[in-house]
Amino acid sequence: MSTNASPQRKGLGDAEHLSALGYEDTFHRSMSLWANFALGFTYLSPLVGVYSLFALALSTGGPPSIFWLVIVGLGQLLVALVFGEVVSQYPIAGGIYPWTRRLWGKRYAWMAAWVYVWAMLVTITAVAEFGSGFLASLINAPVTKEVTLGLSALFLVVAFAFNFSGTKMLARVARIGLAAELIGVIGLGLYLLIFQRQQEFSVFFDTMGVEGDGSYTAAFLGAALAGLFLFYGFEACGDVAEEVPDPARGIPRAMTLTILVGGVSALFSFGGYVLAAPDLQAVVDGTDADPIPAILNATLGPVGANLFLVVAITAFLSCVLSLQAAASRLIFAFARDGMIPGKTWLGRVSPRTAVPVNALILASTIPLLLCVLIYVGGSTILTQITAFAVLGIYVAFQAVVLAALRQRVKGWRPAGPFNLGPLGYVVNILALAYGIFAIILLARPGTTGVFLDDWIVLIGLGVVMGSGLLYLFIAKPHTASHQPEGDAIAVAEMLRAHPQNAERKNARPTAASE
Repeated sequence: MSTNASPQRKGLGDAEHLSALGYEDTFHRSMSLWANFALGFTYLSPLVGVYSLFALALSTGGPPSIFWLVIVGLGQLLVALVFGEVVSQYPIAGGIYPWTRRLWGKRYAWMAAWVYVWAMLVTITAVAEFGSGFLASLINAPVTKEVTLGLSALFLVVAFAFNFSGTKMLARVARIGLAAELIGVIGLGLYLLIFQRQQEFSVFFDTMGVEGDGSYTAAFLGAALAGLFLFYGFEACGDVAEEVPDPARGIPRAMTLTILVGGVSALFSFGGYVLAAPDLQAVVDGTDADPIPAILNATLGPVGANLFLVVAITAFLSCVLSLQAAASRLIFAFARDGMIPGKTWLGRVSPRTAVPVNALILASTIPLLLCVLIYVGGSTILTQITAFAVLGIYVAFQAVVLAALRQRVKGWRPAGPFNLGPLGYVVNILALAYGIFAIILLARPGTTGVFLDDWIVLIGLGVVMGSGLLYLFIAKPHTASHQPEGDAIAVAEMLRAHPQNAERKNARPTAASE
């Protein structure tokens, strides 16, 4: 693997690279590598992921469910490496949409991005709703429907205000969120492991009877969501590619770092909660459905638990902020290429803040409307509308992985400064195999016997994909879009032949895997 991390940068400049791909450099490149990593990490948010699924994972798969963090982390690392090669050749705002367009075609990209953007918008809604519970606990507010709606809306509005202020503010808040996440997961996890351990480490190999009279394999597979829900968000690093200096080199590193640090953080957090649980059997049996507050009160005391709430609220806010930013850049990229209604309005970038303000408004308004829908229809709607979100994310991810493999079969050799050389083919195949495995796990119907509950994941995905296909074939948005498509091989050859890249290659013949 090579990233060309030389002290003195050589090759195409950012504006030249973007111009070669057919776009003008209209954003402010004020987001550093560290801030770009912070954006991806706070979107991935191990604190949010572990807290949300800790009880479900233990009641389904017992303590060994922690190994899903390792399995999924390694699988998503393969996906991140494929993404790294793609974004290194195509450092364009919007991530999954422009990648699939340039790797395959306009209609393929429309469907991948349509599924992905709705999954993100629903995820924004869910994170704001879950975060409202933490905020209500901190201010001692009753958790009524009205309070939940008000506090969820507050999360969305505050995050919008920070995003509206510009890329520098986004980067600053993302770094604060990163610090809160690291304190809340690694710091707290280490404290619980060292000073509050109630269980032996061997407990991670003890099913504690969760399988009942059946096979533990089925129980373990049922707990896969513990990892699958957690390890996405790294792709947000690429969504803001036009706001990062030297993105062709920096963003692949930020993606990889997001997976590695996020995985370690989640392991410390999940493991710490398991080992510090005063009554672990009650959690595994499902009689303690929300065990983390009790663990925190028992180990940190009321004051420490309130301090953790502040850290958690900061993490939830930064997660909403990162999701809004990523969704707005995808909508902007869609509009810039003329692929959605209101393309002129949505494709506008503020001359003052260099932020796609109108796309940001849409990415904030739809989750707010979904919060109102949840208020009217009850909390069960939150489960129903978010059920497809994780599956939708993985389907969109694998659309990129499949398109990259298709181009490799046709002869594509990635031409960005980050590339894996011959190893890229193997990584691409393994990433696709992992992704298909993950999609199968996520799409499996439930076993409750209630049709809607058992099939809601596939129903949700079917509704989103069906509506996307209808719009695609009726409105034909791709016919009005004239940006390049399916040009990975041609662009790679063009980039290699560019005088500045040729000069770099001659100066450092081993700097990149050709």
